[in-house]
Amino acid sequence: MKPQDLDMNRRALLKTVAAAGAVGMASGLPSAVWAAGSDKPELEEVKIGFIPLTDCASIVMASVLGFDKKYGIKIIPSKEASWAGVRDKLVNGDLHMAHVLYGLIYGVQLGIGGPKKDMAVLMTLNNNGQAITLSKKLADAGAVDGPSLAKVMAKDKREYTFAQTFPTGTHAMWLYYWLASAGINPLQDAKAITVPPPQMVANMRVGNMDGFCVGEPWNHRAIMDGIGITANTTQDIWKDHPEKVLGSTDEFVKKYPNTARAVIMAVLEASRWIDAGLQNKMKMAETIAAKSYVNTGVDAINQRILGRYQNGLGKTWDDPNHMKFFNDGAVNFPYLSDGMWFLTQHKRWGLLKDHPDYLGVAKQVNKVDLYKQAASALGVNVPKDPLRSAKLIDGVVWDGKDPKKYADGFKIKA
Repeated sequence: MKPQDLDMNRRALLKTVAAAGAVGMASGLPSAVWAAGSDKPELEEVKIGFIPLTDCASIVMASVLGFDKKYGIKIIPSKEASWAGVRDKLVNGDLHMAHVLYGLIYGVQLGIGGPKKDMAVLMTLNNNGQAITLSKKLADAGAVDGPSLAKVMAKDKREYTFAQTFPTGTHAMWLYYWLASAGINPLQDAKAITVPPPQMVANMRVGNMDGFCVGEPWNHRAIMDGIGITANTTQDIWKDHPEKVLGSTDEFVKKYPNTARAVIMAVLEASRWIDAGLQNKMKMAETIAAKSYVNTGVDAINQRILGRYQNGLGKTWDDPNHMKFFNDGAVNFPYLSDGMWFLTQHKRWGLLKDHPDYLGVAKQVNKVDLYKQAASALGVNVPKDPLRSAKLIDGVVWDGKDPKKYADGFKIKA
């Protein structure tokens, strides 16, 4: 056989393999070939940081149940003390990825939440499931929701302190949005402090704050400990809101695309497993309650993940919009409009001085194509439109179409 025939055969084979890969992806079957002709992850071990919160569950369960092994990786969950610590370790490479606040990733991307570095959102980990807790003392004075809090604050003038978990993060934005929807300016009428999630309850116990916004199980824990009440859940503020994401640096994704895809697939499988039924949720609660993860009683976790809520004042309800990890794939898609929303709020509260290129930044950060590859290989539904719309607690609709107008349209802002 002549050398040119060999070359032609090789090219024909490569074409066939590439076509087979494309067919595999299009039909939702695991593809035989990915980047560089092989889907083998470049790294065998992936260190993923997490904060002790219920919504770290999909990362923990991907590791505990061995979904990671299926995709040729070993996830090493690494318990972290604060969101600032997670940010620093992601930026300097001590962590490969993290269970992380959506707004933290965007803050780093634009250099407003610490060092500036190109970042990546690989997938959304959960919707819903955070809450705003007010102290028992405030509740006794009549403050049990936004409007009654505004009345108490107007009558009893003093410095009111509210805690969030990170300046550009989700909890800060939910807290500010909620206060503003009740006519309270979070920057002028109150003092905002930053407290790591696991320290919220202890800080409220000693009177360091009047209220806080945090993820579960710490809101329910405050009720169990008799020191706080739930004023509103974050799903009251925005039904099916984006919350934590699987985040990394852009550099990591470019260097290890197969590894990034493998992690998305393992975590997607774990997300689907958690949401598959009651038994799985209970097993998840038992697993993550352990000292090495959230370090709390199972009973602090297992009620609210099933949507069984109480406010600490005798009111109980079943919430269909409780924390979701999968919801038939609706949770996990990294919508561009979700990322853009956090930027509009960063602008609203003066964290950004000028309007950024909202859509441009979101397209750079959210790895939609990589997510779609992973989702289609698992047969997970992917929405047609990377923008979605929602009506928030103040009646204002967010659809991602005119972010500048939206950001500037609020009465209460910086």
